[in-house]
Amino acid sequence: MGQKVRPTGFRVGIVEDWRSRWYATKREYGDLLIEDFKLRSFVKKKYEFAGIARIEIERTRDQVIVKLHTARPGIIIGRKGQEVDRLKAELEDLTGRRMDLKIVELNTPQRSALLVAEDIAQQLVKRGSFRRIMKRTLDQVMEAGVDGVKIELAGRLGGAEMSRTEKASRGSIPLSTLRKHVDYGYAVARTTAGVLGVKVWIDLGDYSEESADGAYAQAGQAPQRTKRPRKR
Repeated sequence: MGQKVRPTGFRVGIVEDWRSRWYATKREYGDLLIEDFKLRSFVKKKYEFAGIARIEIERTRDQVIVKLHTARPGIIIGRKGQEVDRLKAELEDLTGRRMDLKIVELNTPQRSALLVAEDIAQQLVKRGSFRRIMKRTLDQVMEAGVDGVKIELAGRLGGAEMSRTEKASRGSIPLSTLRKHVDYGYAVARTTAGVLGVKVWIDLGDYSEESADGAYAQAGQAPQRTKRPRKR
């Protein structure tokens, strides 16, 4: 039996920040948790092709701050910011709370495991050859300057009668090394043959080498490498 842990969940609270940041009493906690789920589901469904890698939610006493990390901010912002205002109004109707939206652009989508997984899933739906898709994706991700990448596909690949699992990797993926920033993404491809699962792991390097003035590193942002002193 393989004993695997989701890399982001393994690092949350240690070197990764929480995706939802708020405090609630025992009575309110369940309702706010469901509200967070509804917010994320609504935004993801509405902007399926906007390349949203992460949705962060912060709550203060009188408002909810939603931070969207996206590869295509223009789709969410819209012409003269009209789309943002519309989304803000829709979220306020959904939750009954005052909302504040912040859009963060991802410079290199190839460094986000979720966006890579979703891209593979879209190509599989269009009946592309899964081996060719995997090979091309590995090359693109490694060109983005990462330390390693692993892709795992499962299901009736290529329309085969029996389901199976195919894996491919480049570089290193040290899943149990906490100082390594390993991003993980999962997506589903609903093909005519059946449902295919897509898992992607990307090693973005050490947290210490990433850009951050004391803040947590962002998946999808290119790191600024620091020069290490030479050993004498």
